[in-house]
Amino acid sequence: MSYDITGKIALITGANRGIGKAIVAAFLEHGAAKIYAGVRDLDKAEDLVAEYGDNVVPIVIDYAHPASIQVAAHEIPDVEVVVSNAGILNRANPFSDHVIDTFKEELEINVFGLLRMAQAFAPVLKANGGGAFVQLNSVASLSSFPDSSTYCASKAASYSFTQSLRQGFAEQGTAVLSVHPGPIATDMAAKVGILDIADPASVVGEGIIRALKAGDFHLFPDTLAKEMGAAYESFAKAVVEAEPSE
Repeated sequence: MSYDITGKIALITGANRGIGKAIVAAFLEHGAAKIYAGVRDLDKAEDLVAEYGDNVVPIVIDYAHPASIQVAAHEIPDVEVVVSNAGILNRANPFSDHVIDTFKEELEINVFGLLRMAQAFAPVLKANGGGAFVQLNSVASLSSFPDSSTYCASKAASYSFTQSLRQGFAEQGTAVLSVHPGPIATDMAAKVGILDIADPASVVGEGIIRALKAGDFHLFPDTLAKEMGAAYESFAKAVVEAEPSE
């Protein structure tokens, strides 16, 4: 399902830094009419407002506080594109003493946050003609890395739910895109020590715009992600993207 963001009103969560900030920049550069910048605290969006003026409207969305998602959905009924980008990464391997608590925290943000965003904004998107819903997953949803095992498991779960959302959203004419970045130059990449192999965050924002216009379901935007995407492509097309049997 093809979708062009030109002239559209978008909500981008985690908009104040990293990939989220790069998506804001790309959307505005390619003609989005307005961006609602979802942030945990309004003051975190001050730099965005200073740079883009009235084109950016900060709104509080904190995946750790579900009520903020519901409130936002009522406050911004004109949203046509939702980019669910906010997420966390903790370090834990399956034998860590804290692995269960770490996994619970990442599930709350990375998985339950996605579900709450989809449930809250599905009616908004439907009322505005269908629109698009973009979920930031990760190459970690396809292959686990031991020291970040809980993060990988949470992203695998969010990817699985994104597949289900694609089918459900199709009934109301909403395009769905699952984004799977590899190493991207962000604070998260610095945290896990992969900045030396990271691509700039701009490749994600630009990639989302192209993938939506092309009607793609998967996006592997950076160098490493493209390699994994190429290896995964045949399975994705034959199984994940296949039309459900009658």
